Amino acid sequence: MTAQRRDGTGSLRDIGPELVAAASDNDPTNVGTAAVVGAQTLYRLSWVAVLVAPLLAVILVIAGRVGMVTRSDLQSLCRRRYGPKVAALLLVSVVTVNVLTIAADLQAGAAGIGLLAHISASWVVAPLAAALAGLLMAGRYGQVAALLRYLLPGFLAFTAAAVLARPDWPALLRATLVPTLSLRPADLTGALALLGTTLTSYVYVWETIQRGVEETPGRGGVRPAMARARVGAIAGAVFTAAILWSMLVAAAATLGRHHQPAATAEDAARALRPLAGPAAGDLFAVGLVISAVVALPVLMASTAHVVGAHFDWRRGLSQPVGQARRFYATLASSAVLAVAVTVAGVPVLAMLVAASVAGGLATPVGLLLLIRLGRDRQIMGDQVLPTALALAGLVIAVAVGALGALFIVIGAVGSR
Repeated sequence: MTAQRRDGTGSLRDIGPELVAAASDNDPTNVGTAAVVGAQTLYRLSWVAVLVAPLLAVILVIAGRVGMVTRSDLQSLCRRRYGPKVAALLLVSVVTVNVLTIAADLQAGAAGIGLLAHISASWVVAPLAAALAGLLMAGRYGQVAALLRYLLPGFLAFTAAAVLARPDWPALLRATLVPTLSLRPADLTGALALLGTTLTSYVYVWETIQRGVEETPGRGGVRPAMARARVGAIAGAVFTAAILWSMLVAAAATLGRHHQPAATAEDAARALRPLAGPAAGDLFAVGLVISAVVALPVLMASTAHVVGAHFDWRRGLSQPVGQARRFYATLASSAVLAVAVTVAGVPVLAMLVAASVAGGLATPVGLLLLIRLGRDRQIMGDQVLPTALALAGLVIAVAVGALGALFIVIGAVGSR
């Protein structure tokens, strides 16, 4: 990586980590969730997609600040400050969610490629996993990060698909700007699912890794870097919320309007073709592939980082494979395990539900630890989290935990 690239020059470079972290949140699991919710609730929950922006921005700002000040990642900080038992709890919660999400995302990404290439998705899962794992092993962090940033405009395919779906704009804007939530089970579970699949642990864990381990503070030191990271967090959160909104609208304007159910993102892409035209279906499939290609490297790398930090291995995408063998072996193993789950025939919908439930339960654990560390003067010195920011993060953590518990209760009642 050249000195110019490491010193933080260039506006996109300055805010790129937050953009990538936030965009990876719109992974195929989230695409499938938005498709299912849009088909069931039409535009009624479009305001929930907008609500994601401030919530995600707060989480990214907290994670970025902790990473920059400590020059460390969340897992390492937890082990150092609270000991191996607490760190093991974080390790299990993050890795469980990540592996389930990798499996679901691989299958959905392969389905998107299959739709575009007119081949069976089953032939694509293993090659896709191998290609992305190979990319992480062959490229240094700067190269991988640059590639992921260049892929971000591909998410706009979802926005184009939403426009081609010809939504009822007056009804859509009214539902977006005037929040309403009925007690209908579909609305309640839909809102819980949208928030639960968006505010996931790997996003803030990866943000601490990027800002604390892989990136340098850049020009001007830590304080200017934190200011730039705040801008990046806001931009990334708004971008992610806009894409989530687009996915929801595309499904609502087609599947929802014609009363056609959807179980996965692949169902939505297939249904868009006859309902909104081939271009809309193909654009949705392109967006699905882009979301997989952006999210899966983040998921694989964060899994390897968390495991490596817990056992104090040499780690990082900036390290050559020969000098961080256990780190890269863990990265590859996460991909192999996900492929095995997929080959075993576990349905995509089951993996989506499992990932959502696991994420809803695990996210608050790591987020509460992150906030506590951010307020710890032994860790942060005179750069502790401002009280207002910490309180906002605490409210989000408690709310996500409550939503996760409520999601499980509703699911258990509904299954009887």
